Amino acid sequence: MIDTKLTLIVPGKKKDVEKTQKRDKVLRIIFLVFVYTFLILCALIVLLPFYYMIVASFMQEAELKLGTSFWPTQGEFFENIVSNYTETLSRFDYFKYVGNTLIVGLSTTCFGLIITILTAFAFARLKFRGRDLLFTCFLATMMIPGEMMVITNFTTMSNLGLISINSNAFQSYSAMILPFLTSVFYIYLLRQNFKQIPNELYLAAKVDGKSDWSYLWKVMVPLSSPTLITIFILSLFGSWNAYVWPKLVVSNQDYWLISVALRGATLQIEERPDVFVTQNSWVMAASVLTTVPLLILFIIFRKYIMRGVGRAGIKG
Repeated sequence: MIDTKLTLIVPGKKKDVEKTQKRDKVLRIIFLVFVYTFLILCALIVLLPFYYMIVASFMQEAELKLGTSFWPTQGEFFENIVSNYTETLSRFDYFKYVGNTLIVGLSTTCFGLIITILTAFAFARLKFRGRDLLFTCFLATMMIPGEMMVITNFTTMSNLGLISINSNAFQSYSAMILPFLTSVFYIYLLRQNFKQIPNELYLAAKVDGKSDWSYLWKVMVPLSSPTLITIFILSLFGSWNAYVWPKLVVSNQDYWLISVALRGATLQIEERPDVFVTQNSWVMAASVLTTVPLLILFIIFRKYIMRGVGRAGIKG
């Protein structure tokens, strides 16, 4: 009797299981189609400005001002490329602005990295009264928008004599570098990475007679190299893309950053020396030349960025 019942029940259940599997498979396919369609649309929205920036750098000025085409239709394609990019490099002072950006970016990044390493080591390894409370106060400052600090930073730089109408190189570079030498986020990121290093290494270094200074640079810094590379790249990106603060504190065009120059620089017409215009096709070409180094840098070091950010969130 038992065997007969089993033979009668099992085929029905098998059909129900197959029907459920087919339904789940159809629902999964519909879900994946919806998800990938949504992701493709989001990707198109994000990539469209970059596509138009590249295409616009190949257009003539008259065609670009019309704004009715997403592909060059006037003039020879390669001639537009040569004229736009050569004119950009020759009349836009591209390399001067890039040089200013590199000076500010590398100075801010290198000096800021040293400050970040020392501060993160103090919060991660050194024991002193009020350490956790002080670190909590540091983290609380991350909730304050950076725009709220512009007025106080501007007042401080002005009181130091670093802001003037005809500022020199020292004043201009110092005003752009000093307010951004420290970053609470980078300190937090590196501190979390330092805390992952086993404490036994620190005790072993102490037994061998190593000082805290020697332990920091010979043990902790090499072990945290992915996070340090991440901080270096992100800080350099931030300095490269900075606009509001450099535009506010530097009035001398000789020390403008590339982001400020792209937005505010005008070009003199050879036929009429008293007329200055913004050549949008050249600005687009300069934008491409400015974006490409960052893109290449990100492609090369993307695995370090992902690894550094990922490792920092493992241990609190």
